[in-house]
Amino acid sequence: MGEVPTQIGPRLRTLRVATGRSLSSVAHELGISSSALSQIETGVMQPSVNRLIELVGVLGVPVSAIFDDPGLFAPRPHDHADVTEQLPGVLVARAGGMSPAELAEGVTYRRLSPASLPGVDWFESTYPPGSSSSIDGTMLVHAGYESGWVARGELTFEFADGKVRLGPGESLSFPASRPHRVINDTAEPAVAIWLTLTGAGTGAAAANAGAEA
Repeated sequence: MGEVPTQIGPRLRTLRVATGRSLSSVAHELGISSSALSQIETGVMQPSVNRLIELVGVLGVPVSAIFDDPGLFAPRPHDHADVTEQLPGVLVARAGGMSPAELAEGVTYRRLSPASLPGVDWFESTYPPGSSSSIDGTMLVHAGYESGWVARGELTFEFADGKVRLGPGESLSFPASRPHRVINDTAEPAVAIWLTLTGAGTGAAAANAGAEA
């Protein structure tokens, strides 16, 4: 059976309801209309990478929460039927078992860990030709420290003070509080692996990385 992309809109609605937030209050904090947020939640409109991360930030949950089942505050040992506990405490996800979440412009995010990892988001992102993390050129700012590794194709990482272009096997790290945007301006798909640290000690790690640079 082929993979079915995660239905991101209903997941976001479940997260919002579980955290006790109204549609209008979340929309106001994001600076968009309640109608626009409703279109995202019903699947009429797919959010960009930037909008997704802004949304989960407002709700106070990690990006990985969009892949979890609705029991947000009473999680199961693992989150998918395709994840098995091969040995006590050892979770295994087989190839093809982790469905991707499809965002605007065909960008997809796939969680790489069989279950949520506290304080860590570990993802594979795929950017089709001509796509980017934001449709309107808006740069993203959020909590945590990010490290990205390009597995295929080429990606341009745009910051307020310049750009960095990476090809296969190349990587970068930076505080996520630094405004940034990801762009694939080539004619080929690009794939990157992302590790985002959001837990305790993230600030210290970022400071140490800056001091060592």
